[in-house]
Amino acid sequence: MTRDVLTVQASTIASESAFSFNGRVLSIRRTKITPLAMEMCICLKDHLDAMDMIQDQTSLEDSSRINHTQQRGFYMPKCSLFSNDHAIVCNYHLHITTFLQTLESEGNLASITLFTVHLLKDLIGNKRIILCFILFVFDLLIYFCTHSPYYILRNLLVSVVYCYPLRFVSVNELIFSFTCFYCPNFAMVSSSSSQLTSPSDFMLPGKRSAGGEEVVVDESLIKRTKIDNLISSAAASNTSAGTSSTVATMGGGNNPNGSTNGKLPIGGGESKQSDIDEDLHSRQLAVYGRETMRRLFASNILVSGMQGLGAEIAKNLILAGVKSVTLHDEGAVELWDLSSNFIFTEDDVGKNRALASLNKMQELNNSVVISTLTTELTTEQLSKFQAVVFTDITLEKAIEFDNFCHKHEPPIAFIKSEARGLFGSVFCDFGPKFTVSDVDGEDPHTGIIASISNDNPPLVTCVDDERLEFQDGDLVVFSEIHGMTELNDGKPRKVINAKPFSFSIEEDTTNYGQYTKGGIVTQLKQPKVLKFKPLEEAIKDPGEFLLSDFSKFDRPPLLHLLFQALDKFVSESGRYPVAGSEEDAQNLLCLVNNMNNELKDGKLDEIDEKIVRTFAFGARAVLNPMAAMFGGIVGQEVVKACSGKFHPLLQFFYFDSLESLPVEPLDPNDLKPLNSRYDAQISVFGAKLQKQLEEAKVFVVGSGALGCEFLKNLALMGVSCGSGGKLTITDDDVIEKSNLSRQFLFRDWNISQAKSTVAATAATLINPNFHIEALQNRASPDTENVFDDTFWENLSVVVNALDNVNARLYIDQRCLYFQKPLLESGTLGAKCNTQMVIPHLTENYGASRDPPEKQAPMCTVHSFPHNIDHCLTWARSEFEGLLEKTPAEANAYLSNPSEYTSGKEKAGDAQARDNLERVLECLEKERCQSFIDCIVWARLKFEDYFANRVKQLTFTFPEDSVNSSGTPFWSAPKRFPRPLEFSIEDQSHLNFVIAASILKAETYGIPIPEWIKSPTDFADAVSNVIVPDFEPKKNVKIVTDEKATSISTASIDDSVVISELVNKLKLCHQNLPPGFRMNPIQFEKDDDTNYHMDLIAGLANMRARNYSIPEVDKLKAKFIAGRIIPAIATATAMATGFVCLELYKVLNGGHKVEDYRNTFANLALPLFSMAEPVPPKVIKHQDLSWTVWDRWILRDNPTLRELLQWLKNKALNAYSISYGSCLLYNSMFTRHKDRMDKKMVNLAKEVAKAELPPYRRHIDVVVACEDDDENDVDIPQISVYFG
Repeated sequence: MTRDVLTVQASTIASESAFSFNGRVLSIRRTKITPLAMEMCICLKDHLDAMDMIQDQTSLEDSSRINHTQQRGFYMPKCSLFSNDHAIVCNYHLHITTFLQTLESEGNLASITLFTVHLLKDLIGNKRIILCFILFVFDLLIYFCTHSPYYILRNLLVSVVYCYPLRFVSVNELIFSFTCFYCPNFAMVSSSSSQLTSPSDFMLPGKRSAGGEEVVVDESLIKRTKIDNLISSAAASNTSAGTSSTVATMGGGNNPNGSTNGKLPIGGGESKQSDIDEDLHSRQLAVYGRETMRRLFASNILVSGMQGLGAEIAKNLILAGVKSVTLHDEGAVELWDLSSNFIFTEDDVGKNRALASLNKMQELNNSVVISTLTTELTTEQLSKFQAVVFTDITLEKAIEFDNFCHKHEPPIAFIKSEARGLFGSVFCDFGPKFTVSDVDGEDPHTGIIASISNDNPPLVTCVDDERLEFQDGDLVVFSEIHGMTELNDGKPRKVINAKPFSFSIEEDTTNYGQYTKGGIVTQLKQPKVLKFKPLEEAIKDPGEFLLSDFSKFDRPPLLHLLFQALDKFVSESGRYPVAGSEEDAQNLLCLVNNMNNELKDGKLDEIDEKIVRTFAFGARAVLNPMAAMFGGIVGQEVVKACSGKFHPLLQFFYFDSLESLPVEPLDPNDLKPLNSRYDAQISVFGAKLQKQLEEAKVFVVGSGALGCEFLKNLALMGVSCGSGGKLTITDDDVIEKSNLSRQFLFRDWNISQAKSTVAATAATLINPNFHIEALQNRASPDTENVFDDTFWENLSVVVNALDNVNARLYIDQRCLYFQKPLLESGTLGAKCNTQMVIPHLTENYGASRDPPEKQAPMCTVHSFPHNIDHCLTWARSEFEGLLEKTPAEANAYLSNPSEYTSGKEKAGDAQARDNLERVLECLEKERCQSFIDCIVWARLKFEDYFANRVKQLTFTFPEDSVNSSGTPFWSAPKRFPRPLEFSIEDQSHLNFVIAASILKAETYGIPIPEWIKSPTDFADAVSNVIVPDFEPKKNVKIVTDEKATSISTASIDDSVVISELVNKLKLCHQNLPPGFRMNPIQFEKDDDTNYHMDLIAGLANMRARNYSIPEVDKLKAKFIAGRIIPAIATATAMATGFVCLELYKVLNGGHKVEDYRNTFANLALPLFSMAEPVPPKVIKHQDLSWTVWDRWILRDNPTLRELLQWLKNKALNAYSISYGSCLLYNSMFTRHKDRMDKKMVNLAKEVAKAELPPYRRHIDVVVACEDDDENDVDIPQISVYFG
């Protein structure tokens, strides 16, 4: 039973060299597996070693690696796995494997007896005892009877039935454990062989390849269920009429990273499978792109210091998907750490911080290799990392490590960051020469050329479709220019004299050809080389500091001194200053003054003693909001260092949030620790504010990326953790795979579960005292019976974690109405913003609006697209019209034909006519009854969309046609189209047909036949479709008016046409099977198995070919058509950190508007801009004043007369009173005087037919008033209470 090499093709938390001794190597490959399965691996290795020792007659007593019985032939490995009740089945698996292999080698009765005793001992008290014992007997019988494949099959079934439902293993781990425990011989790979020869090589999941690693593909576990081998990979050419001869699949155009167009052909081909899980990382890919992601996947990172800040940095990097993260910490967990570290629990106190973090960090992303270091670091250990981050290190040691990293070849990115109370710092050194490939992450700016002059320098004018974003000094390239073709050479040219719609270039075009038409100008983004100074040099000459708050422009130099003085204080005293200790504060002040006096250049004129004192008191504390904020910033700097994407921080950044402190002076005695998990926070804010946090009643709206971060922060801060506190979180969404890369409270087994419920459960694991209620209701007017007046009135604060403006506006109105603080935030890629909405101090969220997004004119989208966005907008519109709206309309008709048709006849307009035409077409002309019909429909749709419509358009408007003004009709930005000629040799053409036909079949409930798996059969079916010849028609009206809102044209005969259509529908209905219904398809962008994005990408890219527009791959198409919001974990963490710093102010109360901060940040630049919120607009009337926050309240249900008199007493003359859309009173209507003595609530019920729910105790009326000079006066909303 000698085993020279055991290679387990599955990854774990360790490196490949971690388990190598006595000539045997446990080779650990990177795939998805948890530390629990790692313990199985170790057990298996111990088992194999024990079996070797048995065979070699080596005494088990001499081995320190296993704990065994005194009887030869049986052992029990030391492993925490067996202390877990949920691992009983794996324990059984290990026992039975050990027993059977020992029996095979020796076959003694003592082994059987001893094994049975140990098995029963483990199973006593467990509910599975009977079943497991039966399995044991069953195994024994089968073993003695046969070694047939049934033995293996039976154990696989046992694994499925007993392991997988326990949720402690994934499918990948299940296969791994099955292979290792029941087929150990299958996992044997010769050490000299480079081939994967065992069945286990093909049973493990496909993984990305980084640094030359082997990629193992598990075809059986690939989620995609598309038809395999549908299209022959031999189709090499992609030439069609009117298009360039580039290779393209249905997925799209040229990949910017150098890969071929689009996705693999449906069913394979010879292209290499993508090494990026686009379902998981789609939002992150939208920010970084594929090349940056690949660089991240190959990056090894060290994070030293696993207190709150280190944990946040590591979390963000693991979610980003780097290759490996090594956690380093020599210290043990203290109760103090629980204020800022979401990983630790009270059970971890006393354990090494790095080791205590390992398992939970691994859960965040099983594709990242997590390892630990618990001893003192040496410079040699840094060599294997691309970036190293230190959060708890002396300045002397930091200088030593940074010098090594700076001189290393290639340089190792060095980052030092600290969070000390309400102060924080970051230092970055990426080496003497660091190249930034993309400084801002924005797409290159483009423009459509209208004219170019023959001058020196020439004036380039662009169409006024959009403002140009070029700046002087930018490099641009030209393409598609007609006439002045000399500029199409691809040579970069420098922009000068840039203006909103024109610019000049450094070029002499005097002798160039005359510009005639066309042309695109595109910005050429240039790499930037940065030179970093080592820490030893930069600490003395820091240069310019990155500012975050211009009201504190003089603060960074002081903080630069403070952090150096603190390091010296700790070095001399061996501890941090004690919170509340005036002596320690004075000692620190002396150090600061001495260091300042030693400065030759940059000496500070004055040292703010209050700031030094506050810094000293909180120097030991790591606050969660600060850790979250700096965790996002530093995490992003690591990504920059590893990828060259975005501009790094150069080189120091200092930050403080002193405004977060309570307004009242703190009593030093209030800062003393209470032996609680909040002691670090208490040392900064005092026990009084801590109590206020614990008793707060908070409403968190949304449980996505922001919501998860907020819950983590609030749980660590102790918000709503007191006996009177409560946090309510609501979200009506469920977890999807794409959420897992940044919504860190979710795991893969939570997919399809309610977000709020899962997040709330995870948050209580962070802090068991968290009083949280999870709801699945959308906060909207429809749920005001759930979130009623009492609910809102009892709240302390509302925290928004939403992803759309409409929901934000609704919550804003609710907070405005009930006068509740609202903490608002949002992210977009690397950008984030926060807004504080504080009653009576700031304007509300809805007071200012962003300008609406510019929408392309309807005629541009449908007939004259000039960019891929137009093509994708059209493609999604067609998808929804064909597969969702039309089938839904058909079902509406089929459900109630008479009511449906009568409604259309009553409407009698163009829209009603179009709907009837589509329904009739769907149920009669285009109705499919077999899959062949669906193929015919798809093939004819291709011809209609990409050939016939283009032929009709160019027939109506030939290439040389002119407008009424005499200018060419096809002038910029219009692009003249060319029809496509269908070819079965063109892969993208076939892919369009298969996607369209499968989705069409789905709408009719037609099954997909087996024969389409044959490429030949499918191609033959498409070739057999008879495509009728097309002749363009004269006098066809094509909408060219950019102001038109619909392509449907009204007709005086609409009513007649509608009557004819209704009659045809009646006849058609009679021919349909009884109960016939269609299956509308609702667009879902994140399910790559449903063909939705395949069809949309195909529609868009074929249309792009028509108009010679560059195509896009399916991922880019998903971003645009799916309106995906780019998102990364670093920006989310930073945003929530900023907000929670403001939460201290809100819950403490008493702060002025100048104490609050709104923030805009862009991690890509980096840019941090903090400013005071805007106060609300004040309206004055005589001696009265009010803002949007005010609401006038009248109680006891006054009469209309009493209400008018109440206003008259304020010198306000009401001339109109309304409830909702109903007018209750108007001074011009004499009959309204009869309502004077009616109660207001009764009047609303009588006139407006108001139906007040039982929880509502008031009505709101809008009153229009004027003063005595007949000037209108805007007054607050009036609430009339009753009961």
